[in-house]
Formats: sequence, structure tokens, C-alpha cells
Amino acid sequence: MRRPGAAAPAFSNADMPPFARCKDWQVYETPQLCVAPLTLDKCLNKDMTKHEQDARVVRADREIAAPAGQIFELIAEPVQQPRWDGNDNLVEAPEGQRVRAVGDVFTMKTTKGKVRENHVVEFEEGRLIAWRPAGLDEEPPGHLWRWELEPVGPSRTRVIHTYDWTQLTDEKRVPRARATTRDRLQDSLDRLAALAEHG
Repeated sequence: MRRPGAAAPAFSNADMPPFARCKDWQVYETPQLCVAPLTLDKCLNKDMTKHEQDARVVRADREIAAPAGQIFELIAEPVQQPRWDGNDNLVEAPEGQRVRAVGDVFTMKTTKGKVRENHVVEFEEGRLIAWRPAGLDEEPPGHLWRWELEPVGPSRTRVIHTYDWTQLTDEKRVPRARATTRDRLQDSLDRLAALAEHG
């Protein structure tokens, strides 16, 4: 499931396609985080205002009457994800893909019949998981889904769900990213709560 690690390549401005170049673009440690601006005249990370960045980070949260470990299992086990997906975008995932570390990649079939690869970029067992989706054998375009779990008692957990598209590089995906509102994330949380609390 995990792909062999490889050193991140060195980048220069010349390595970027013309539409992605600008004077002060920033390079990150991994290729998928080396981003292009969403507009031709603006570097996404340097020149975007805080308001513009905030508009591209959508969050929802709620408390769920279940232990963190039980809830986390429903998120980290991809075969469970279509059961709580508030976007109604997921169909099925192959068995045996339970996420256990940064660098894992799990696949998911969408309602459009496409297979999506999800690259895990943040992970702490029982507390945190985040992934960047991508097309099959493609580099992630930059948007990210994150789940954070904070126990507030032995059988109660605050769950924070985030969709972050500040580093989205594919402008064709922007309309769909904008359509991913807090209500969509809240739907996922409510469905997850129903599964965790009632089975």
C-alpha cells in the first residue's frame, strides 16, 4: 500500500510551466506542495490575502458520543468512508487499505466511475489523518481533506473536519472546490456520528 520513499526533486522556476511561474513562488519539501498561483498575476502562497486564504479553508466540527478510537477506525478504514461521505461522491474502496502512516496511498471509486488515489500526508493514530486526492497515477493537484479528533471524555469526542484548497493548482477544479461548503462537511460529520453512536 505504501509507495517506496524517494527524495524530493530539486525545483527551480524554470521547472514550472509558464502559467505556473511568478517572481516569488515558494518551494516546499514535497512535489505535491510546490504550488502554482490560481491566477496568472498572483503567487498563491505569497500574495494571496489572509481573507482569500481563509475562504479556501472550510471547517465543521461537532461532538460525537463515542470514543476517539472507534470514530477514527471509521475514517482510517477506507472501506467505511462511503457510509459517511456527505458529498455523496464515494462508491467503494478495496479491502485491506487501513491507513497506518504518512506516505500510505489508498484508492477509492467515485460515483463518476473514476478511481481516485488518496495520498496520506498527516497521521497520528487515533487523533489525526489527512490526505490529498489525485487521479490514478497522477500528482495530487493540492487540495486536502483533514480529520482531527479530540477526546473530551472517556466516551465523547470532538471531531473537526477540514477541506483546504489553498494550494489547489488545477483551475478546472475550482468551481467544485467552491461548492464544497461547510454544510457538506457537516453532513459527513452527522453521518459519521450516526455510525459511531448507533452502528
